[in-house]
Amino acid sequence: MTETYLPPRQPPVPPWNYPTPNYLPPQPPTPPAPPSGQPQPPRNRFRRNTIALLAAATLAAGGIGGTIGALVAGDDGGTATTPVAASSTSDTKATDVSAVVDKVRNSVVQVNMRTANAQGIGSGVIISADGRILTNNHVVAGAEQLTVTLADGREVPASVVGTDPASDLAVIQAKGVSGLTVAKFGDSDAVHVGDEVIAIGSPGGLQGTVTTGIVSALDREVKVPAEEQQPQEQQGLPFGVPGQGNGGSGSGSGNTVTYHAIQTDASINQGNSGGPLFDSAGEVIGINSAMYSPVSGPDGSAGSVGIGFAIPSNDAQKVIDKL
Repeated sequence: MTETYLPPRQPPVPPWNYPTPNYLPPQPPTPPAPPSGQPQPPRNRFRRNTIALLAAATLAAGGIGGTIGALVAGDDGGTATTPVAASSTSDTKATDVSAVVDKVRNSVVQVNMRTANAQGIGSGVIISADGRILTNNHVVAGAEQLTVTLADGREVPASVVGTDPASDLAVIQAKGVSGLTVAKFGDSDAVHVGDEVIAIGSPGGLQGTVTTGIVSALDREVKVPAEEQQPQEQQGLPFGVPGQGNGGSGSGSGNTVTYHAIQTDASINQGNSGGPLFDSAGEVIGINSAMYSPVSGPDGSAGSVGIGFAIPSNDAQKVIDKL
């Protein structure tokens, strides 16, 4: 059966022209006055009722989409219900980033290392009040001198407690400190794609830099050449490329280090390595360790393109216990 399109019907064109603005239609003749002593008939009742009806309709239309209320009348005279405001906002509460940062920023440190002919900068997160700090192995690998800059600006000496190159994690000890703010670790297995995250670290030596974003992927396999297991500021090259490997949460094959990471679009640059990735509750759910960035300059330098990787906190806690 062939479908036939029927155009919509148009209203008939009125046979008259619209009057000009100065046109006044003829007024109906005034009815004769009733005999004396009889009541005056109501005038303009239709006009007044029409105006009242239009006014009521206008008020009713104005209430649509705003506050909705009702008045229920009963035999006892009437009971007013409480007006209910129409909801126009989502039930999801936005994260107060500044409040989270104020809560956790003192648990983040800058890690400074020196070798005989180079120096590097990374980040770390405090795991004990007496100065134990978790960072990346590549931040402290080969260090001959190690110091830590606390959030209050104090720089104190530090030493390496233990390293796990297969997971790219290390624990160091800041000396002569006490009463430090300890970060709270969360459950990285409870993280979902789309969760809000906050990264704090020292990209380029800019201590206390805060960046925000979301979790953009989970269980992302990251394969890093073993020769890149050195401080990012020392090597000056993009660190971290996703690849294929057969490692678990962390494995080393001699030429590569492979682990499964949380991917985020929070900006992570050289110097962020070893710093924490917080969730919206201020709990550490990852240790920032790598970024994907194609070479963009003649000197081989590269910056963040919104693809960063963090070692899940549950994996990090296992390494802490082992070390």
